[in-house]
Amino acid sequence: MPKLYFKLRDDIYRRDRWELGTLKDATGTDVDSWMLKRGQPVESGGPLSVPIDRPGPPMDFSFASFDLPVVHARVATLRQELAPSDVQLLPVKVASQREKRYVLNVLRTVKCIDDAACSEVQYYAPGDMWWPERAGEYRAVHGLRIDPSKVGDAQVFRPWGWPVVILVSEDIKSALERIGATGTVFTEV
Repeated sequence: MPKLYFKLRDDIYRRDRWELGTLKDATGTDVDSWMLKRGQPVESGGPLSVPIDRPGPPMDFSFASFDLPVVHARVATLRQELAPSDVQLLPVKVASQREKRYVLNVLRTVKCIDDAACSEVQYYAPGDMWWPERAGEYRAVHGLRIDPSKVGDAQVFRPWGWPVVILVSEDIKSALERIGATGTVFTEV
C-alpha cells in the first residue's frame, strides 16, 4: 500500500484563533518570506519576533504573514525527532507569549507533483516578463496531487516548483494528532 501524504495548513476557520503578523529580524525589519521557502538553511542574524495581530488562544501550529509556519516547542521537538534532516528550527519570540516557539524552515524540496492527477497546473513561460527566472516552475497548482513513489524518505517537505505549501507524511500527521496539536488541518494529496 502506498504511503499517504498531506498538505499541512493553518486552521483559519477557527473563529477565536489568534492571527500572527509579519516576522521581524533582530533589527525590526520584515523577514523575506521567500528566504524561508527555498528549502535551504538560513542564518537568522539574531532573535526573530512576530506580533499578534489578532488576539486569541495560542495555537501549536499557525502561520505568520506570508504563510511562515510558527510552532510551539512541543511540535518542534516532535518534528526534530521524526524528521531531523527535513527542518530547521529558528527561535522566535511571539509578542507576549512566554512559551518557546519556533519558525519552521522546511529544508526538503521534492519533485513529486503529479501534473496529470491535479485539477489544473499552470507554468511560468520562458518569456514571462515578471518572473523570467521561474520559467518551467509552477505558476498555479489546483487540486494538488503528488506521486508518493517520488517522495523517498522525506517526512516534511515542500513540492519542487510550488513552495507555497508544506507536505507531511502520514507518520507526522498521526504524531501531531496524537499530541493534540492545535491549529492544524490536513488535506490528503
